[in-house]
Amino acid sequence: MSDAASEIARLRAALAASEARAEAAESELAQARAVVSTSEAMIKHLKLEIAKLRRDHYGHSAERRARLIDQMEMQLEELEAAATEDEIAAWKAKTTAVAGFERRRPARKPFPDHLPRERVVIDAPKSCSCCGSDLIVKMGEDITETLEVIPRQWKVIQTVREKFTCRACEKISQPPAPFHPTPRGWAGPNLLAMVLFEKFGQHQPLNRQAERYAKEGVDLSLSTLADQVGACTAALAPIHALIRNHVLAAERLHGDDTTVPLLAKGGTQTARLWTYVRDDRPFGGGAPPAALFHFSRDREMAHPNRHLAGWQGVLQADAYGGYNDLYRGDRDPGPVLSALCWSHARRKFFELADIKKNARQKKPAHDISPVALEAVKKIDAIFDIERQINGLHSASRLDARHRLVRPLVENLHDWMRAELGTMSKHNPVAKVIAYMSKKDRWAAFTIFLEDGRVCLTNNAAERALRGIALGRKSWLFAGSERGGDRAAFMYSLIVTAKMNDIDPQAWLADVLAKLPNTTASRVQDLLPWNWQPSERQIAA
Repeated sequence: MSDAASEIARLRAALAASEARAEAAESELAQARAVVSTSEAMIKHLKLEIAKLRRDHYGHSAERRARLIDQMEMQLEELEAAATEDEIAAWKAKTTAVAGFERRRPARKPFPDHLPRERVVIDAPKSCSCCGSDLIVKMGEDITETLEVIPRQWKVIQTVREKFTCRACEKISQPPAPFHPTPRGWAGPNLLAMVLFEKFGQHQPLNRQAERYAKEGVDLSLSTLADQVGACTAALAPIHALIRNHVLAAERLHGDDTTVPLLAKGGTQTARLWTYVRDDRPFGGGAPPAALFHFSRDREMAHPNRHLAGWQGVLQADAYGGYNDLYRGDRDPGPVLSALCWSHARRKFFELADIKKNARQKKPAHDISPVALEAVKKIDAIFDIERQINGLHSASRLDARHRLVRPLVENLHDWMRAELGTMSKHNPVAKVIAYMSKKDRWAAFTIFLEDGRVCLTNNAAERALRGIALGRKSWLFAGSERGGDRAAFMYSLIVTAKMNDIDPQAWLADVLAKLPNTTASRVQDLLPWNWQPSERQIAA
């Protein structure tokens, strides 16, 4: 009997030891998984920081860099969430046999100083936790900060105008009614700015806004919101006119367009949003940047002619034939000079030399063109120099281009003509080379060698259109031609504010509040580059 009891005790001890080893192994596995997850998140975080630093250093001209950063941020989001889950699992599985795991996190920035602080003091002890004595004095405090948000608050402002009557003449005296941003002014400027920015800046249609407001207890119909959007468009017309005049006063413009679905009978048709961007910063110009948008039902050349009627200068755009009327020698007041975009040309070569894309599509290696790959390398060398002289004065840029860039451009041209002579005209690479090396086009591609103000690319216009391309899936289509014109109007204001590093919503709210009391001669003080936030905006 004693032998059986000792055997049972031995088996129990062996089982307990096995369970302990299993728990330790599980703990080690959980902590190893947490270490791996944390390492992956840290690596992705560092890669993202490197990509952002490169973008800040070289500008936004690199191909697909913005899209790459967006993808990296999404991947980092998933990796950080997974690392936190694994960290919690490792903490729960921790045993005395395994060393504790502490996650090494990227340093978090402190909370902004301008945020209000709410002090919550935990009740202090009444006596010593060790001996129970009540002879305790305060020697300091530890503060833990937690970021919190207050849900959006709605309020009704009652503006009271008291009436007084005169006992001598019985005349009634009363202060005048205040001016409102819009007729039938039931909405305050901050509410109006929020509706406008949500619709045109964040691509949230009015019907979705109305649904969200209703869930917050404020019932605003779609027609009511649309009425205020139209009223704000009319109120902001003086600001838009000044921005338009500022853009068309430039000697050099970036031009581009993008598709916009337009609601039509039986479905939608492809309409266009055009943009003309003034950005003198690359050549050290002092004029503030601005963007002007237009809407049209189609892409006929009559539209650029109308948009730029009376304007003369250098137009940086793609090789779209709709601009050709602007380049005619007999144009009144004179021909517009064409400057073509090297990013467009490089992109065509890049598509033929995209090794990763061909690998994804399981294309054979011989489909990758070595000629296109060599062209990309030669063009990249030109881009590298241009990035270094970006922001210099036009004369300095022109001098650097004569010394450093012109030999590369001439070498590229000679190389392309030599390669073109060995290819069939049906070869895709030959078509791309022909696109660049045509006599009239090559002059437009190389005009930047003669004018320090001209940029190598048309990326300024593409950046102005980027928000529209991102928002198309949200608002689906423009409801009418008037709606397209209204969208172009508001995009001109919002994109111009962003280009000047101004918060569009805060700027619109302040402008709508000030415009009714602003004389025509002082409206220019409200332009984004002249705007000074009021005390109310600073407090907000």
